[in-house]
Amino acid sequence: MVPDPVPGADRANAAAKRLLRRAFEAALAAADPGRALLPHLPEPPAGRTLVVGAGKAAARMAAAGDVRYAGAPLSGLAIVPYGHAASGAGRVAVAEAGHPVPDAAGVAATERVLALARAAAPDDRLLVLLSGGGSALLTAPAGVTLAEKAEATRRLLASGADIGAINFVRKHLSRVKGGRLAALARAPSLTLALSDVVGDDPATIASGPTVPDPSTYAEALAVVERYAPELTAVRAALTRGAAGAAPESPKPGDPRLARAGFRLVGGGEASLAAAARVVEAAGYAAVSLGAGVQGEARRVGREHAALAARLVAHGRRVALLSGGELTVTVHGARPGRGGPNGEYALAFAAAAAPGARYALLAADTDGIDGGQGPAAPAGALLGPAEAARLTPDAARAALAAHGSHDLLARVGGLLVTGPTGTNVNDLRVVLLEG
Repeated sequence: MVPDPVPGADRANAAAKRLLRRAFEAALAAADPGRALLPHLPEPPAGRTLVVGAGKAAARMAAAGDVRYAGAPLSGLAIVPYGHAASGAGRVAVAEAGHPVPDAAGVAATERVLALARAAAPDDRLLVLLSGGGSALLTAPAGVTLAEKAEATRRLLASGADIGAINFVRKHLSRVKGGRLAALARAPSLTLALSDVVGDDPATIASGPTVPDPSTYAEALAVVERYAPELTAVRAALTRGAAGAAPESPKPGDPRLARAGFRLVGGGEASLAAAARVVEAAGYAAVSLGAGVQGEARRVGREHAALAARLVAHGRRVALLSGGELTVTVHGARPGRGGPNGEYALAFAAAAAPGARYALLAADTDGIDGGQGPAAPAGALLGPAEAARLTPDAARAALAAHGSHDLLARVGGLLVTGPTGTNVNDLRVVLLEG
């Protein structure tokens, strides 16, 4: 008899990783920007459709609009992060800019967006297409310089503050966020948003450029004082605003937003459900924690490891699924390469019960874990073999240095996809063998 060239353990490891990849691919398909957008596009207006897009899915959303309005007047601009332009968006121009930290290219593109909004006639429609990343890309600083706003973004992203709190600050240092884009347009606007925000709050998605902003300068100032008090220029600008020296963002009931419509076209729940269907078809009992899981990545990883130990005690094959957005509070001046999904995976490994048999995927649906640009991995993909190589001591050391991607690369546990062209936050799937 000829020996089997692939030992059984290797086949099982490969099968587990293939299943996790299929679950991730199903989640991405459920968040396809074109498919999500088309049912929500209305008939063309009497005048022109002027498209304004911002976010990781903006080019693909704009391309869907270009197809839908073939033969009707349409133009505009979609702003995407570097590396996300893909094949373009038809009659809609595409500009690349900095994300998650804003840059001069983002400012230049946003000035074009503001000019489009001002040029819209009453019988035109401003079609605003938003997705994850839009807040950094729509950049028109107010009260501070671009450098000061970029530094504020860097500090707040590393502070552990959630995206809602960060957006309080962004909206009050901007000429475009917090309802200001729709407020300056003479034409009616319709915003179609693919949400990367837990809870799908329209005022938080891309910092709500076309919807009323219930937050205030005082609340934004409180965020900075709690998380980054060293940002003196930002504190001074927000203090002036809180004292009434700068106009507040448009609030609910503002007549300037009376003709601004908003529709949510997709989010994390559909992607989580699609992933659950894949693992259930493979014989796992799906236990979903929902698409709203938030918190420090390493804490959530530990909690999920404890939950996994309880689930396998019943002797069943179980898949533990969750979505949402985790955060990392960075300590130290020179952190290693990593991101929230990488830290979740290592925290899970460090806290897993001795001898636990599991496979794990923890990835951002945009294909980029952490703020390292389009070359970053999507997150972690561990079969049982890779998981076994992650010793608790090594995992804890990498967590202390924020070097999750470095350690995952050494054990063969990185998931690399490149930019996916969509973004509905994180997906985590843990396959547990009872």
